[in-house]
Amino acid sequence: MVADIPFEPVLEIVGVGVGAMSGALAAVRKQFDVFGIFVLGWAAGLGGGLLRDVLIGAVPPVGISDWRLITTALVGALVMYFFHPRLQRARRFIVVLDAGALAVFTVVGTVKGLEYGTTPVAAVIVGVITGAGGGVLRDLLTGEVPVVLHDRQLYAVPALLGAAATTALWFAGRPTPLVLSVVVVGVFALRVASLRFQLHAPGPWRGRT
Repeated sequence: MVADIPFEPVLEIVGVGVGAMSGALAAVRKQFDVFGIFVLGWAAGLGGGLLRDVLIGAVPPVGISDWRLITTALVGALVMYFFHPRLQRARRFIVVLDAGALAVFTVVGTVKGLEYGTTPVAAVIVGVITGAGGGVLRDLLTGEVPVVLHDRQLYAVPALLGAAATTALWFAGRPTPLVLSVVVVGVFALRVASLRFQLHAPGPWRGRT
């Protein structure tokens, strides 16, 4: 499987950096102090991984034990701390960063769950939680309704499809770095397309009264 290729760790580092920048930029928009910016960067970058590792029994969780990921999260927050004045339309930039983190973490979380011997259903659930977890923590800490629950946005759906595709590829014996990269791009593209074209999940059923 992909365990023999140094792809998953690299992918996770990328996801942590992107997620941390998303969290730090959200903190900047809320006028948090420097400590709050770093905390939110850490939470958004590593929150999903923490939840994943606790669920599959991978302890201690990498979010508090892997210096590379912790450093990546802090560097991502530091980048936003210094360069946020140059960013225009911060909310849109946060959404794009968040879509990238969602895509990367979904695939990484699913693969790690499978490596730890979870069932296919559990792997998909773990993948979705990993993908959405950091964004949920970011939104909660900034006093926002988590985007995964807000305005019927297609947030969990791309993660669910990506986790299911990753699981299917795993059991088919074809989870190569290139194929997994395609899944990451697919999740990202679906999330961005849902925003661009205002695609929504179905709301409450409104039957006849």
